[in-house]
Amino acid sequence: MNTRFSAFSKLKDQANISLLGTTAMLFEAPGAFELPTQKRIWALADEVQGWDNIKEAIPGMTNLMLTFRSPCEDPSELRNRLIAAWEKATDWKIEGKLIEIPVIYGGELGPHLHDAAKLTNMSVDELVAVHANRDYSVFALGAHPGLGYLGITDERIWVPRREVPVLSIPAGSVSIGGMQTAVSASPGASGWHTLGHTDVEFFFPHKENPTLLSPGDTVRFRVERIIP
Repeated sequence: MNTRFSAFSKLKDQANISLLGTTAMLFEAPGAFELPTQKRIWALADEVQGWDNIKEAIPGMTNLMLTFRSPCEDPSELRNRLIAAWEKATDWKIEGKLIEIPVIYGGELGPHLHDAAKLTNMSVDELVAVHANRDYSVFALGAHPGLGYLGITDERIWVPRREVPVLSIPAGSVSIGGMQTAVSASPGASGWHTLGHTDVEFFFPHKENPTLLSPGDTVRFRVERIIP
C-alpha cells in the first residue's frame, strides 16, 4: 500500500453512530475505505429505506445518513437495529450502467495537470494514461448535485489535496484527490487537482431522474487529447 495515504484505508473496529440534531442520524462504517465496504453501505441503505419513520437513507463515502419523518423517540434502539443490519449486510448486487466520459487533459481547463505529474514523479502522458486506464465505481453522490465520488484510483496517482483550494472551477472539471477522482457537475470551489475537462452534463434539475450518475454505476474516461 502507498504509505503516503495509508490513513485513507485505516481500519476502524466499530461503527460510529451519531445523531445529527433531532432530524437525522449518521452511520459511519468500520473497515477499510474500499469498494466491498461501500457495497455493504448500499445494501444497508436499501434495507433501512423501508423502516418506519425513515424519510431517506442517503449513502455517503463509507457512511449512511438517515433522515427522519419525525424526531426519533428511541435513538438507542435505532442504533442497535442499525448495527444488527450492518452485520447482515452483504454486497448489493446492483446492475449499474457504464458511462464513458471523453476528456481533454491539460490546457486552461486542466490547470493542475503538470502539478499532479510532478507530485507523482510521472510525465504528463504517463499520468493521463494511468488515470484513464481503469474503470471507476461511483461510490456516492455528494458535495453538490450530480457530482459522483469515483474510486479507487491507481496508487501511483494518489495525491494530497491542494494546499490552497481553487475558488472556482467550471462544470465538467475532471480532478483527483487522495484515492478518488471526480467530475464537477456545476461550477464551484475545489481543493483537488484538476487534470482536464469534459462537456458531458451530469445534473438535470427539471428531470424526474436529475443525475447522470448513480451509486453502483461505472465510469470510464476516454482521452480525447492532451494539451501540453
